[in-house]
Amino acid sequence: MDDKDLYAGLIRLHILHHAAEGPVYGGWVMEELRRHGYELSPGTLYPMLHGLERKGYLRSWREREGKRMRRFYVITPKGKSALRAAKGKVKELFGELFENPL
Repeated sequence: MDDKDLYAGLIRLHILHHAAEGPVYGGWVMEELRRHGYELSPGTLYPMLHGLERKGYLRSWREREGKRMRRFYVITPKGKSALRAAKGKVKELFGELFENPL
């Protein structure tokens, strides 16, 4: 299994977390994830963003920024609900992971 497969869920939660704070766009998300040690290509990130939108967790719109069009994403009520539920599960899992280190 590729390590990226292990982290895909965490990356999606990270995206939802930031989209809950305010609008985000792909380039910014890639930089933010890079700061946390995740190296994602656009070919990995954009399908992830589109999937989150298709499932109703994010909504997007296009906006001109200078000479370029940029797609911004924000969390939806369904996304907020999913993020709240996931935070509880992540907290429980992390408790177990760090309670009994390898």
